[in-house]
Amino acid sequence: MITNFDQVFEELRSKTKKRMIAAWAVDNHTITAASMAIAKGIVDVTLVGDKDKIEEVCKAEKIDSSIFTIIDNKDELKSIAQAVGMVRDGEGDILMKGLCSTDKYMRGILNKERGLLPPKAVLSHVAVVENPNYHKLIVLGDMAVIPAPDFKQKQAICKYLVNTAKSFGIAKPKVAAIAATEQMLDGMPACVEAAMLAKMGDRGQLGGCFIDGPLALDVAINAEAAGIKKLNSEVAGDADCLLFPNIESANVFYKVNSMLCLGVRQAAIVAGAMAPCVLSSRADSIDTKLNSIALAALTAK
Repeated sequence: MITNFDQVFEELRSKTKKRMIAAWAVDNHTITAASMAIAKGIVDVTLVGDKDKIEEVCKAEKIDSSIFTIIDNKDELKSIAQAVGMVRDGEGDILMKGLCSTDKYMRGILNKERGLLPPKAVLSHVAVVENPNYHKLIVLGDMAVIPAPDFKQKQAICKYLVNTAKSFGIAKPKVAAIAATEQMLDGMPACVEAAMLAKMGDRGQLGGCFIDGPLALDVAINAEAAGIKKLNSEVAGDADCLLFPNIESANVFYKVNSMLCLGVRQAAIVAGAMAPCVLSSRADSIDTKLNSIALAALTAK
C-alpha cells in the first residue's frame, strides 16, 4: 500500500509515462513543477501559452526549454480551450492548470462542444494530504468544485475518493462521512445524509469500500478519540477518505493543513472528466503542483 508521495513517484517509475498538456503554462511554479516531473520520468509535457513568457521563465529558472513541447498561444482563454481540446482529441492523458484562474479553467473543461465532461457526469475535486501526524495518506473531497453537494453528488464524490484510494493499493478503502458530530441528529442534514450513505455502504450499494457516518473529524482519524467515545467501526480512527458535507469544511481542512502544519505535502485533481485534470491553486507550492501531476499520472487510464 502506498502511504506517502515518495512511494507514488516510485510506483510511477515502473509505469509508462503519461502525456500532460498544461493550459496557459506561463508561470514559474507550473513550468518548474512540469520540468521536475519530466526529470522524474513520469510524464512528457506540452506547454500551451505565450512562448515568449515561457522562454523567459525557463531562462530565469535555468530550465532547458527544449525538454518541453511548446505551443505558442498568446491568448489565455484560447490557450485553455486549445489545451482542453488536445486532451479531448487523445493527444494528452492529463490536463494541468497553469496561471489561469480556476473558473476559466473549469469553463474550458465544462464546454459542451469541446470540453472534457462525459454525458451526465459529475465533476468533483479530489485532494490528497500527507500529514506527518497521520500514518497514511488522506483522500478528501470536495474542496473546490461542488459548493453544497446533494445526496446524489455525495455518492459520486464517494466513488472518486474510493477510486483514488484504490490507486494507492488499498483494496477496500475506509470512508468517513464527516459531520460536526458522530451523534445521529435528525436536525443536521449532514448527519442524516452521512447515515444514509453508511447504510448504502452496508448494503453494498457504494462498491468496494467501508463507509461510516456521521463521524466527527476527531473520531474519523484518531483511534484514541474513537476508543474514548466507544465507537465500534471499521472506519473510525483509521479513515483513508474523508467525505465532507460542503465546500467550506473541506476547503478549510485542506488549507489548515497547508498553512499551519509543518511537513505536510498535498495534491489535488478534478475527477470525473475524460482525463484527470490537475487543479491546484495558483498560489500552491511547486511541491504541491508536482505531487498533483503525480496523482493525475497515477489515476490516469
